[in-house]
Amino acid sequence: MSSSPAASEVSPIADAAPLSLCARSPHVPADRLVAEMVPPPRFDSVRFATYIPDPNQPSQTEAVRVLEEFASGLGGAHAVAGGRRGFFGFGKARAAKVPAGPRGVYLDGGYGVGKTHLLASLWHATPAEPALKAFGTFVELTNLVGALGFQQTVQTLSGHRLLCIDEFELDDPGDTVLVSTLLGRLVDAGVALAATSNTLPGKLGEGRFAAADFLREIQGLSAHFRALRIDGEDYRHRGLPAAPAPYSDEQVTKAAYATPGASLDAFPQLLDHLAKVHPSRYGALTDGVAAVCLTDVQPVPDQSTALRLVVLADRLYDREVPVLASGMPFDKLFSDEMLNGGYRKKYFRAISRLTALARDAKELVAAG
Repeated sequence: MSSSPAASEVSPIADAAPLSLCARSPHVPADRLVAEMVPPPRFDSVRFATYIPDPNQPSQTEAVRVLEEFASGLGGAHAVAGGRRGFFGFGKARAAKVPAGPRGVYLDGGYGVGKTHLLASLWHATPAEPALKAFGTFVELTNLVGALGFQQTVQTLSGHRLLCIDEFELDDPGDTVLVSTLLGRLVDAGVALAATSNTLPGKLGEGRFAAADFLREIQGLSAHFRALRIDGEDYRHRGLPAAPAPYSDEQVTKAAYATPGASLDAFPQLLDHLAKVHPSRYGALTDGVAAVCLTDVQPVPDQSTALRLVVLADRLYDREVPVLASGMPFDKLFSDEMLNGGYRKKYFRAISRLTALARDAKELVAAG
């Protein structure tokens, strides 16, 4: 990989120059995209037994009970879409044996109450081979459809026992129709669903866009889920965490050279590069990267760029990659207009996650 422009201005401190994310254009085969739909590394070891409910919040204990029962009920044979015909394929098709009632559970609650912990625990507890279970964020699911196409996505996921969707959000009418149709097809094929969000299914889209034509789609989607409210202290009530003060360009560059496997890029150039890489490949973009070092962090110029940065922040957070930066602090990335708009939850999440990764990066400066 070639080094970034920022890296070339400094004499080498390590044996090799830092990597550059801007020099990477990964090509990810479809089978890898699906195979990587598993809980992120930070949730590898979580289980229902490791979730500690707040004794003052009985809804947390109830959620564990319901999810354990839900997981145990997914051990039977997978329903066959379209039913089965008589001997030798002749005769009237038999109806697929899909259990009556909702085919999914929906975990609703504020930030920091353990929804992703519980969702990953459900994935681990479901008695099926990993290849028959899929776990991904809402954004990853829509990106999968963008990479594979709708029909191939339906065909690929229809054989699964369970699909878990974390951070379920409907940010625009197009995603409303896309996800509603996809999940409807998967439910018909016998796939069980589980999702987390901060909005109840019947309220999805409320306050996000005023398109009454899509209300039917939203309400139809909610029928697939049994909603479980998880009470607890809400992240939004605690306010955004204070971002660490940025370092100087020299400190960031020196740390990048001193850290094996670190990348070094100028933030504006990285934002430009993200526009050239499909978001479904952002995980592959960070393959083998031990730390991300960024110089000249600036406010994000527009919403499209901001949403791409949100996806990259999610992938870095999933992989626990520390982020060291100079320029503006991460809590200044998004304008007030963005933070008060329809994508506010995404931006708050990105700030929180980048801030956590920035704190993890402090050791890089000390080591450098």
